[in-house]
Amino acid sequence: MSLVQALDSTFSYADDLQSLDKFKTFLDADILEQAFEFSGVATVRRRRLPLDAVMWSVIGMSLFRNETVWDISSKLDISLPGKNKLVVPSALVQARQRLGYEAVRHSFELLAKRTFETQSFEQWCGLNLLAVDGVMFRTQDNSENRTTFGSESNCYGDSSYPQIRMCCLMELSSHLILNSEFDARHVGEMTLAQRLVNSVPDNSLTLFDRGYYSVGLLYEWQNSGQHTHWMLPARKDLQFDVIRQLNEHDAIVALSPSPQASKKFARLPTQVEARLTTYKANGKTYRVLSSLIDPLRYPYDELTDVYTQRWEIELGFREMKQGLHQANNALRSKKPDMVRQELWGLLLAYNLVRIVMIDATKEHNELTPTMLSFNLCMRHVVTFLITATIRNASKLPVHYQELLETLRLFRLPDRKPDRHYPRVVRKKPQKYPHKKCQSA
Repeated sequence: MSLVQALDSTFSYADDLQSLDKFKTFLDADILEQAFEFSGVATVRRRRLPLDAVMWSVIGMSLFRNETVWDISSKLDISLPGKNKLVVPSALVQARQRLGYEAVRHSFELLAKRTFETQSFEQWCGLNLLAVDGVMFRTQDNSENRTTFGSESNCYGDSSYPQIRMCCLMELSSHLILNSEFDARHVGEMTLAQRLVNSVPDNSLTLFDRGYYSVGLLYEWQNSGQHTHWMLPARKDLQFDVIRQLNEHDAIVALSPSPQASKKFARLPTQVEARLTTYKANGKTYRVLSSLIDPLRYPYDELTDVYTQRWEIELGFREMKQGLHQANNALRSKKPDMVRQELWGLLLAYNLVRIVMIDATKEHNELTPTMLSFNLCMRHVVTFLITATIRNASKLPVHYQELLETLRLFRLPDRKPDRHYPRVVRKKPQKYPHKKCQSA
């Protein structure tokens, strides 16, 4: 190799490092390396489009929802080493297929685990508040997606779009997603929630919706770690035996599993102890069932308010669909594996924005991440990725601190506690008058 070729290769390699250097502020390179090795896509060969650049193009598909793949690579400055730095769409498509979805999934899991272990979050009675719920996503309508994921159907046929069901475990004080599982539409949320049992951190309280009532699932959730508690609204037809009465509105009860649950969960005992709490709010009576059977550590007055925090996970789903995806219901990928990759990229992009919001508020006790506007913070994070100085990488920490100062300005108004939104729809205006009954 001549000296000119060596210098040209060296400078091209330096340019490639600088173009991806700004991303290390958000996502450590060692996380990507571990994910590539875990999924078996790591290679010694230095390709013209490296895997870390492909990873950021997958993340960019959610950050730039209305942009084409070519525009995303241009905005994020994913340049190829060498004289010709243009990234054609076909090269990115082939690179995405080479990357697969397992590497993106493992990157998401490593980042979520590291963030949860290194950051401090608000707690309730010494427990981190979590929530589990499900959400649906549409995929592109083709035979392969319809066969893999399925769709709604009735007597007239199938619906317009195949659908994929997702179930997420979220930390409520920051909206950080700790883990997620998704599968075809016919796979229920209970099955997906059961796959999340091993992801539950110790010293936590998970809030479920009423539809997740299963003695087997709740027992496994409670015994997955140390102090891994659960809470959900009690069904009207709940059958139980009172073990002891704590007060007029609080009791320790015994739940008996069904024969089907006993067959499905081998370790399930004949009875599971739980706590049934009754309280009134706005003139209505509510009952919640929980594993918090210690009345001294978890007093009655504290239990009556905690379940209202479950709605935070619904707000998180709205931020993903309305914020990141800008109300575009259908995912853009056309192959099942690329659909999975895009969904993991969506979760990774959402967590990256949320982590920046956590950094912006962690040294300010009067602020929490949920007090900031997600949409405004997301736009400024995207702007940072586009306009951050590349040639002077030493100033990136300074620019990042300026970004955090800007995000702290986007504080939302205080929430009104008496807001009420009944589940009704607006009446559509009709062109013709309504026909009156002749007997009236």
